[in-house]
Order: sequence, then structure tokens, then C-alpha cells
Amino acid sequence: MHAINDFLLVIDSYLGSAPWFVWLLLGTGIFFTIYLKFPQIRYFKYALAIVKGKFDREGDEGDTSHFQALTTALSGTVGTGNIAGVALAVHLGGPAALFWMLVTALIGMTTKFVEVTLSHKYREKVADGSVAGGPMFFMKKRLDIHLSSGKVLKSGKWIAIIFAFATLLSSFGTGSLPQINSISNSLFSSFKIPHIITGLVLSILLGFVIIGGIKRIAKVTSKLVPAMAILYFIGALSVIFYNIENVLPAIKNIFIDVFTGTSAVGGFLGASIAFALNKGVNRGLFSNEAGQGSAPIAHASARAHEPVSEGLVALLEPFIDTIIICTLTGLTLLSSGVWNTKHQNKFQFADIQILDGNHFTDQTEEGRQQLADFVVHGIDVPLYSGDVVIEQGLIQSEVSVMHARSLAEDVIVKNGKSDFSGIIKVEKGKVLLSNQNHGEESNIFEQIQSMFNGESIKGIEFYGKSLLHSAPLTAVAFTQGWFGEYGQYIVSIGLLLFAFSTAISWSYYGDRAMIFLWGPGSAKWYHIVYVVSFFFASFVDTTIIWTLSGITIALMTIPNLIGLLVLHKEMKKEIISFWEEYKVRFPNEKNIPVD
Repeated sequence: MHAINDFLLVIDSYLGSAPWFVWLLLGTGIFFTIYLKFPQIRYFKYALAIVKGKFDREGDEGDTSHFQALTTALSGTVGTGNIAGVALAVHLGGPAALFWMLVTALIGMTTKFVEVTLSHKYREKVADGSVAGGPMFFMKKRLDIHLSSGKVLKSGKWIAIIFAFATLLSSFGTGSLPQINSISNSLFSSFKIPHIITGLVLSILLGFVIIGGIKRIAKVTSKLVPAMAILYFIGALSVIFYNIENVLPAIKNIFIDVFTGTSAVGGFLGASIAFALNKGVNRGLFSNEAGQGSAPIAHASARAHEPVSEGLVALLEPFIDTIIICTLTGLTLLSSGVWNTKHQNKFQFADIQILDGNHFTDQTEEGRQQLADFVVHGIDVPLYSGDVVIEQGLIQSEVSVMHARSLAEDVIVKNGKSDFSGIIKVEKGKVLLSNQNHGEESNIFEQIQSMFNGESIKGIEFYGKSLLHSAPLTAVAFTQGWFGEYGQYIVSIGLLLFAFSTAISWSYYGDRAMIFLWGPGSAKWYHIVYVVSFFFASFVDTTIIWTLSGITIALMTIPNLIGLLVLHKEMKKEIISFWEEYKVRFPNEKNIPVD
């Protein structure tokens, strides 16, 4: 797992985590915000009216209503990014990361407006009678290169193929794997339900829903999204109002840390300005998917005769998803104070690093600086290689354990339910996951048995106090309100609903990509692979899945943003045409935008 995660991190460092990716994403949104004169502000009230059906016309073609398309797209974005993603961003970048998530959302409202409009314009009817759309369709038709000699290079077709293939990968890296992984971890933490049981039950339900196609998906999500939002709002507000005295200081820290970075506080070892920006933007994109090109696939199914009208509906997505829901999550984390506090938990091996020596400390300024240089700035510290002796669960060797970017305390090593005694093999700071009791790999039957018991594959587990991230951190935050310990169940249920609905929507995105690449007959094979991988991801290490999602996001986003920039003039013409029709249909309405 360590080796795979390290390999994925290297790839991600050149894509989603690279500085140029952040600026490509933000730059595209800023360009269209200025070029189209701040549509996220000027058009907001019209977007609300259109989603209610104001601009509908009898005979509009499509498979879903505006509201159903919006909830389907929202179900694809309102998921682990809102619960686990915000917590991961704050864990990595501190309070300032939340600020950059909100900036990404505000700019992303315009990006979403543009990508949905262009994709809706070039949607097509496929052989089975349904409507298919998305960036791959406008890419195929509009991104060919016309040479001065009169020849045409079919570049649009290949860009579309790259995007569609990336959509397939992203349907697993964004929509399937991290969703069920977060669900299974949360349900095991709250209710001790084995990961494999969660995966099995939800895989069956997922298969039932996606077989019904977009109409069944839209029907389910239009009921599921409002219900899950209300439940989550109640839980978050209970924590925020319970800790109301901490809300203003938390908001203050968000804006101050933007300019100074976040210094070490509690178990948190600090974050630089650049790191907070990168992680905030990256997690913001994962949350609202603006610029990724996924939502246009859902919106292409909406009944509408004019593409801009559906683009306006999509403009609401980042506002609901990130500015409202992610802000609630962020304020819950910060006002409760759990984000920089160590908590008792079971360690994930991908987050463990063994340092050579037991002199490390986060109780002094000098000690915190040494650890901060390691986790924040990447400055090397001696990593341990060799055997670590364990007696009755306690580490006897002169080593220190880092977990989740914090110095772990009160570490206990267990084998199942018993304290472990023996030797743990470590190489360059990483625990080797062979069968350490016998020096050999465990067989497949032992692995399956340990999965049913909710244990790690090899049976060896580390427990102790450290920082938390992702869904477990949000779950702890929800216990710091009026609901007390019961608050964690709101997160578990909310995560179940949020993440499951995301998996449903992303199955449709992958379905449309398959149809674009290989025709309608290929979709059934995709559905089988999607459901099977959904099951196996319920017991795969969380850290690896988050890393994979960052890569697949970038592979979709880059060609999509390039296509949007190329077609900026066409977008402007579509907007002018829309408002001309709007004025004709509603002549008595005042202050209609003039572009």
C-alpha cells in the first residue's frame, strides 16, 4: 500500500497537486468571470426562477426536469467532499484552506455556467433514444484545428476521447472508490459494521438503481438530496450554536491565516500559505467539480430548448455545495476545536511514519519546528529501518511514531483484540505489511476472515492519540454540540446518503462516457465493473483512494478547461441570444441583464 501510494503521489505531484494546475483552474474561472461580467452575481436570481420552470416551453426535449438535473448533478458533488474533503483540507492546510475552497466555489459558479451551457448545446440523441451530452461532445465538434492550407486536423475527436476515457477513470476515482470507502469507515467507526458487509449491501442497492438509467437515478436523487441536506444542516448548526463563542475567532483565523499561513497549534504542526492555497483549491474542486466537466453530463439530460437556461441552473451548484454546505462543515470543525486536537483512534498504515529516535516532541517550540520542517516543508528527519520490538502492545525500541502529520501519543500495537508481542519490520519509516508474526504473507482465507472481522488484512493494528482527517474528524466535530455522542451518527448517516448518491450519479457519467467511446452496448459491462469495484473499495486504505481521486480529477479537468477557453466567443454569443429571447417572452420584466 505504501509503495502504491508513493507512486500515485509522484504522478499527482505533476498534475492535480502541481502549482500550474491550481492557476489553470482559477485562471479559467477568473477569465470568464471578468469576460462575462460576473454572471454568478448578475444572473443569480434568474437561475432560481429557471430551476422552478419559469423559462420552460412545451415540447422541450430531454429526459429530466431542471430540478431533477440539478439534484442529480448535486448528488454527484455533494458527497465525501463536503464531509471528508473539507476535513482533509483543514487538516492539511489549516483554516486558510477553507477560504480557498470558498474562493474556488465563487469562481467555479461561472466555470460551471460555461461548461454546462456549451455541453448542453452540443448534446445528442443516442441509439437507445436517451439524450447524451458532456464536454466530449463539444470537443468532438468544435475543437478541430483549421490550417491555413484549408486542411482540418481532427484534434477535437482525440481530445474528446481523452476526456471520455478520463471520465471513466474518474467515475471510479471520484464517484465510486472514495465514496464507499468513506461510508464503510464511518459505519465501522460508529456502529462496528464490518467494512465488507457495508460494501456488499450497498453494492446490491447501487446495482438496482443504476440499471434503471437516468430516469430512475433522477427520481431517487430528487428525493435523496433535499432529505440529506436537511439532516446535515441540523447536525452542523447544533455544533456551531453550541460553540457560538468560538465562531467569530474561527472566522477571523480563516482570513488572517490566508496572509500568514497557519502556525503550529495543538497537535497541528502548521501549513504554509502556498500549501493552504493548493489544498483548499484542490479540495474545493473535488467538492463542487467546477471545471471538471462532470456536471454537464447530468445537465445534458434536462428538458430545455435553450442551453444557457440550463447553464444558469448549474450556476447554483457550487453555491449550494461549497459556499453553503462546506462552510457549515468548516465552521463546525473550527468552532469545535477538534481540527488541531489529538484523538484516540486506529491508525491507517498509509499515514504512519516511524522516526529513528524517541527524542522528538511537539511540546517545545524547537521540537515543533523540527517536526513542522518535516511534515510541512519536506525537510528530512531520520527515518527508522529495522526491527521494532513490541512487548504487551508497547513499543520498546527507541523510535517515535508519526500519524496523520502529527506526533502520536500512547501508542498501542494489537493483534486482533490482544496486545501484540513480537517484532514489527520497518523500512525507511514505513511499516512492512507482511505477516509479521510468522515472517510470511497471510493467505487469501486469512485476509477474507480479517475483512469480515473489520480488522486490517494482516491483523496487526496501531492505536493511539493523533490528529484525525477526513470523515472521522468531521464525526468527532459533530459530537461537540447539543447532540453529544449521538452527533457522530448524523455524520455516519449523512455520509451514507451523500456518498451513496454521489456514486449513483457518477455511474451515469461513466455510462455516458462508455457510450461515447464504444456505443450503447458497452454500458452494461461498465455497470458490472462499477458495482464490483464499489464493493472492493469498501475495504481499501483511504489515503490511497484520496490520492487516486486527485489524479483522475486532473485528467478530466485539463482538456475541459482548454476547450472552454477556446470557445469563449461562442459562449458570449449564446448568452446574448438567450437574453434576447428572454426579453421577448417577458417584456414587462424590468432590469433584465444586457450583455
